[in-house]
Amino acid sequence: MALELPAIVGWLVLVVHPGLGLLCAWNALLYKRDPRSALAWIGISLLLPLGGPLLYFAFGVNRIRTRSLRKRFPLPIDFGYEQSDDADMPYIEPALPAGPIARASAQVSRRPCLPGNAIDLLHNGEQAYPAMIEAIRSAERYVYLSTYIFGASGAARDVIDALAAAQRRGVTVCVLLDGLGQWYTLARARPLLRQAGVRVAAFLPLRLWPLRLHVNMRNHRKILLVDGVVAFTGGMNIADYHMASSASKRRVVDLHQRLSGPVVGQIEAVFAQDWHFATGEALPEPTPPSAGVGTTQCRVINDGPNEDLDRLALVLLAAMSAAQRRIAIMTPYFLPSRELLGTIQAAALRGVEVHILLPGHNNLPYVHWATRNMLWELLQYGVEVRYQPPPFVHSKLLLVDDDYAQVGSANMDPRSLRLNFELNVEVFDAAFNATLAAHFATAWDASRLVTAEEISQRRLAVRTRDALCWLFSPYL
Repeated sequence: MALELPAIVGWLVLVVHPGLGLLCAWNALLYKRDPRSALAWIGISLLLPLGGPLLYFAFGVNRIRTRSLRKRFPLPIDFGYEQSDDADMPYIEPALPAGPIARASAQVSRRPCLPGNAIDLLHNGEQAYPAMIEAIRSAERYVYLSTYIFGASGAARDVIDALAAAQRRGVTVCVLLDGLGQWYTLARARPLLRQAGVRVAAFLPLRLWPLRLHVNMRNHRKILLVDGVVAFTGGMNIADYHMASSASKRRVVDLHQRLSGPVVGQIEAVFAQDWHFATGEALPEPTPPSAGVGTTQCRVINDGPNEDLDRLALVLLAAMSAAQRRIAIMTPYFLPSRELLGTIQAAALRGVEVHILLPGHNNLPYVHWATRNMLWELLQYGVEVRYQPPPFVHSKLLLVDDDYAQVGSANMDPRSLRLNFELNVEVFDAAFNATLAAHFATAWDASRLVTAEEISQRRLAVRTRDALCWLFSPYL
C-alpha cells in the first residue's frame, strides 16, 4: 500500500531530522562565539523538526570568507592604505587628548590615521544629493558607488541621470547594490542603470538556485568615490524620502559626509574589496589621493561578518572607555551588547556626561520597543536619554570629549556590529567635533527627556511586548 503524504513527512522527520539537527547543533557549538547565541541555535536545531536546521542554514551560518576569496583572486593593485599585518602601526601622537583611542583603533583597524584631509557635514538629501551629483558631473576617470537602497524616483532619479551621463562621456561607472536592499523600493535603480550601460553588481543577491540565503549579512555601506579625489559616506541611502522637505510619510532626517584627502584611498580600498567579492573583478589602478587639502586626521574602520568582525565594537569600547568628560551618541537603532552597555554605565559612574539621542518615531517599531526594555539599566546610573520628535531621524554619530568623532553607516545594534558590512570614519579634529556637537546640542534641546518613571510605569501588556522584542534583539 502506498504511503500517504503525512506518513512520508513523518518518516522524513524521523529519519532525516536527527542527523541534520545534530550536524547544525555541532556547527553552532564550534563556530558561535556567544554562548547565548550558540545555546539558542542548538535548541532550535534539535527541537524544531526539520524547520530548525533549515532556519540555522538560512540565518545562522556565516558563509562569508572574503579573505579566502582574495587569496583565490588576489587584487593586483596596491592601494597603499589597506590593512597590514605589521605590529607597528602609525597613529596619532599619544600626546594628543585622543591618543589612547587612536592607539587602540590603529591596532584594531590595522590602518594608519592619515593627516591632511577635509571633511564637510551634509544635512539630508537637500545638501547631500546636489553635492554628490556635482562630483559625478566633474568625474574624468571613474565613479564608484555602493549603497544599500537605491530608488528611482525624484531625487534618486537625478543621481541615476548623472551616473548615466558620466557613462556616456566615457567615465567608468561601477555601482554596487546590496542584494536585499535593492528590493526595498518599488521604483528600482538597477534596470535604469543597466539600460544606460552602467556596470551594476549585487552584493550577496538572494537566489534559490544555487541556493544563497544570506538574509542577515547585508552590505550596509554607503560610498561614492570620484577619481580618487572626493568621497561621500555616512548614513544616507539614495531615495526620495531622504529629502527632509518631502511630503512623504516615510521622510527621513539624516547626515552624510564629503571627504577629500588621503583618507579617500582607504575608502576606495574598501569599495575595491567589495566589488571584487561581488564580481571577481579587480578595479583599475586608482588615482593617488590628494595630500594636504585640509587639517583633519581621519581613519576608516570597516566591519563585517568576515575577518573584520567586531572591529567597530572594539573601537567603540575603547573610545568610550577613554572618555574623560563627555560621550554623545545619536543613533536610530540602539541595542548595545552587554559589554557596550557596561562600558556606558561605567563611564557615567566615573562622572562622564553621557547623552543618548534616539528617534521618538522609529521606522522599525519593534526595535524601539526592544530598546525601551533596557533603558532603565542606563537611566538608573545617570545616563540621560532623549527622544527626537518626528520625522524619523536616521543620523548616526559618536562624540567623545572634544577631539574624537565617529560617523558613518553603522548603527549601535547587533545587526550593524555583528551581521552587516559597515564603514565608519574616525575624525580626530576639534573643529569638526565642535560642528557635530552644535548639531547634537540643537537636536538635544528640541527633544523629549526619557525618565525612569516613564519606563517603570509602562502598562503590563506594553512591558510584556517590549520584553518579547528585546528577547529577540540579537536578530533585529
